[in-house]
Amino acid sequence: MNLRRFLKLSSLSLALGASSSPQNARSAAVQLTPAQLQRVGQRIWQNECAGTVAGLTSWNAGEDFASLGIGHFIWYPTGKKGPFEESFPPLATFLQSRGIEMPAWTTGPCPWTSKANFEADKEGPRQTALRGILAKTVGLQTEFIIARLQRALPKMKASSKKPALVQAHFDALLATPEGTFCLIDYVNFKGEGTAATERYNGQGWGLLQVLESMKQPTPAAFAEASKVVLARRVQNAPAARKEQRWLAGWHNRCDGYKRKL
Repeated sequence: MNLRRFLKLSSLSLALGASSSPQNARSAAVQLTPAQLQRVGQRIWQNECAGTVAGLTSWNAGEDFASLGIGHFIWYPTGKKGPFEESFPPLATFLQSRGIEMPAWTTGPCPWTSKANFEADKEGPRQTALRGILAKTVGLQTEFIIARLQRALPKMKASSKKPALVQAHFDALLATPEGTFCLIDYVNFKGEGTAATERYNGQGWGLLQVLESMKQPTPAAFAEASKVVLARRVQNAPAARKEQRWLAGWHNRCDGYKRKL
């Protein structure tokens, strides 16, 4: 992704998510330079796909959906709707709205019905073409994720019993590049934490739960709170999902929030 592309994106991203509510608008602006935006996109890509083009089309073991793009956006096959929010169809629509020509087959359900079916077609023309598009639109995918974050605050406050605390922690993190990355990456990683379907034993694991659990409004405290929230998720998860296998990797990702952007 070249710098010129990110220069264009910076002005777009800073304006995203403006609300009619002055309070929400005050908290919505993501203040990152073009170079910082580029690093955000590259780090999300690294976190989700090990920074590889091959990883832009994936189907993880134990999942019922494809994971696509730098954010591993979820795409369900026909007849399969799990508890996790489907995000690839909105991304495809977003890319089209930005002038990216998307294959017609990306507008419906995921055409692969299982991991085995998906892997058998890994080097086929559809996945090859899709990886090409996704590799060239890292900046736009970053913008799409930032837009999700900037829609998240009103939803999180409405769902929380501690809205003032959520607002304060959100604002404090948004005031630094490192804190901003925590918010952007985690909302893409585990969602807002407001969906009733994204609960085990009545407890969520999204950005809301992390903001509520933080001891201090710092990236290091965010990292520790996110590890606690994810460990609780694994403890509460149905045994059949075997989520313990992912916890070490999740915690490693959370430790990355302590690093400079």
